[in-house]
Amino acid sequence: MNARRAKALVGIIAMISLLLTACGGIYTNVKTPTPTLNIQVNADRQSKVGRTSAQMFLWVVYYGDCSIATAMKDGAITKIHHVDSDIQSYLFGLYGKYTTVVYGE
Repeated sequence: MNARRAKALVGIIAMISLLLTACGGIYTNVKTPTPTLNIQVNADRQSKVGRTSAQMFLWVVYYGDCSIATAMKDGAITKIHHVDSDIQSYLFGLYGKYTTVVYGE
């Protein structure tokens, strides 16, 4: 194997490794709290839940509304307790879904 082919092979392996780590591989499902908002924390009164989602195809087409305001409307929430995020990715990011979940009263 000559030096040119060896460099090309190393480059291909590096690109594949980057793809596998950056997009989470075959399937990713991450649930995470949203960074702290300036909200009142009162766990006894979180009786309502609102959800909203945005989706992505082929790393290019994105659609949907995953804003906190839309999730509040979905759950008829007027006071937020806390906000979570649910991130799913399939086949190296060919399809992805981001969901915002708002808990409150």
